[in-house]
Amino acid sequence: MGKSGLSGRGKIPVILDTDIGGDIDDTWALAMMLKSPELDVKLVVSDTGNTVYRARIIAKLLEVAGRTDIPVGVGLPQKEETGPQEPWVKGYELSEYPGQVRRDGIDALIETIMSSSEPVTLVCIGPLPNIGEALLRAPEIAARARFVGMHGSIRRSLMGEPRAIAEYNVVSDVRACQKVFQAPWQITITPLDTCGVVVLEGQEYRTVRDSHSPLAQAVIENYRIWTKTHGGDPESRSSILFDTVAVYLAFAEEFLVMESLGIRVTNEGFTVIDPCAKNVRCATEWKDLPAFRRLLVDRLTA
Repeated sequence: MGKSGLSGRGKIPVILDTDIGGDIDDTWALAMMLKSPELDVKLVVSDTGNTVYRARIIAKLLEVAGRTDIPVGVGLPQKEETGPQEPWVKGYELSEYPGQVRRDGIDALIETIMSSSEPVTLVCIGPLPNIGEALLRAPEIAARARFVGMHGSIRRSLMGEPRAIAEYNVVSDVRACQKVFQAPWQITITPLDTCGVVVLEGQEYRTVRDSHSPLAQAVIENYRIWTKTHGGDPESRSSILFDTVAVYLAFAEEFLVMESLGIRVTNEGFTVIDPCAKNVRCATEWKDLPAFRRLLVDRLTA
């Protein structure tokens, strides 16, 4: 596929695996993916916790975007409790989605990868129980897919703090993450080192806030609901938009410094540099963060 993930034959087939409905950044990331002409979204699967709740958010956002051609997969169920975006989908059921709903999202993911005529880019922006289960059921998917994730903390953590931490998407399911990082596919990640500093504010944020794009309006509506329980200032700035960087890495790398590092996932959930571990392409620094923010705004408001 090349370093950018581009196949040279048109759009890149992608699957999104997301724990949308927790942190609001997944909602921004899905909107960005739907507005990225480089990507051909084949499937969106809900991951972690109450996966039906998360799938309802996915389905409603796809309806808003006019993309009901995209199937929705329901990931492994883990909990019954919903989350902060429940008011946005109150009264909305998966049975209302005009497109296809796959109740076994793992099988849907496997089928999508195995039936594709070219390698699929699997964009994962949450913990990895779905992907761990997919590798258990069908380890052969690793030969037909490329993994791009928002995972880990290599040298820095939130907002550039100079220490590594056990990042949420890793520590929430360490065994699954270890399995994914050891699988024989190409892995590219944005750790907190790069994705943990992405915030829109000032005119950039106001451009999205005031956009007439139905999808941008849905993002801001969800963000306002989310801040009622998580805090923030939905009138002047975004929260940290971690997951949007993983979406970008599905089709380009030019704004980032990429390093090939042996990365080992410890039992405590740290992602440590280990020359004996499998090599991972890591976005460790920004070359041009302002250019990425402009791209994000342009995509969301197009």
